[in-house]
Amino acid sequence: MSEKFVETKFYKMPQGELLNLESGLFLSSLTIAYETHGSLNKDKTNVILLCHALSGDAHVAGYHVADDKPGWWAPMVGPGKAFDTEKYFIICSNVIGSCKGSSGPNSINPETGKPFGLSFPIVTVKDMVNAQKKLLDFLGIKKILSVAGGSMGGMQVLQWVKEYPEMIMSAIPIATTYKHFAQQIAFNEVGRQAIMADPAWNNGDYYGKEAPSRGLAVARMIGHITYMSSESMDAKFGRSLKNKELGYEFATEFEIEGYLGYRGDSFVKRFDANSYLYITKAMDYFDIQKDKNLIDVFKGVSSRFLIITFSSDWLYTPAQNKELVRALKMNGIDVTYCEIGSSYGHDAFLIEFDEQTKLIKHFLEKTFKTL
Repeated sequence: MSEKFVETKFYKMPQGELLNLESGLFLSSLTIAYETHGSLNKDKTNVILLCHALSGDAHVAGYHVADDKPGWWAPMVGPGKAFDTEKYFIICSNVIGSCKGSSGPNSINPETGKPFGLSFPIVTVKDMVNAQKKLLDFLGIKKILSVAGGSMGGMQVLQWVKEYPEMIMSAIPIATTYKHFAQQIAFNEVGRQAIMADPAWNNGDYYGKEAPSRGLAVARMIGHITYMSSESMDAKFGRSLKNKELGYEFATEFEIEGYLGYRGDSFVKRFDANSYLYITKAMDYFDIQKDKNLIDVFKGVSSRFLIITFSSDWLYTPAQNKELVRALKMNGIDVTYCEIGSSYGHDAFLIEFDEQTKLIKHFLEKTFKTL
């Protein structure tokens, strides 16, 4: 197959196996959608695991069919790019709880023949990582050259290092945090309440019926505000009007209102409302330190770190990441911290490709040479 075109593959957990969850429950049936790029070398030492953010999926780069949209991080993955597919074997899987091929609330419950809905157990970032571990075991991967990802993908990176330190040679958490703080939880809760207030949500039982599209659109509008910065919104929209004059009515008059409406409406065409509830809840549960001192979390870790943040990211701030850097350095861990100047806010990791590419290429090359 050409490097340009990729196909989604599916791992199914063998019958009789269980995926034990942090809640104390388990999944007896597990499917993970994943895609790969590049070739695995003879010693299986060139593996890079890429982890996606809230609304992402396994389709990180390439095309499924002609005229299709490229993967969500296509400028970063491919020949000669940051994650060079001529050197490395790239794996990206869809997290559990999602609606993009892996097991989630819209999956069919084999016991009922109907979608799980809210009977699907609550999952955490740790559960997502443990599910990915089953996929890598299936692929025969015992060492990971690097695990990388932005936002919720970065949370998975940190969880991987904590859970399987012996496997991970290097880690690249980008635009992320080591735990969700109260403000981050608050924004997610407002989004969840918007979905659950939609009459069509029907306590999660809407499959085959009208979907809670309005609630999900509002949730996405709220989320999208946190992904931008005040500077980027002012630069792009300011107080521009859709029409020449104010109508003095409750209509969409400002350009920013129209933009948020567009983002919300387009999101409902590609995402499931229940999955939004599950994944945002998993992010809110995320706390890599829990009851421990953050320094103690990384005792015994030998992975090299490249931590990338963005100056205008007010969702997962540079200050939060500096706390993480301090904890790593206190353990004598090799860590490089880079704060990229950008006005794009949290979304900068999906926009600012040039500087990220330079940093990541150099970091990976140095890591690969130590093998």
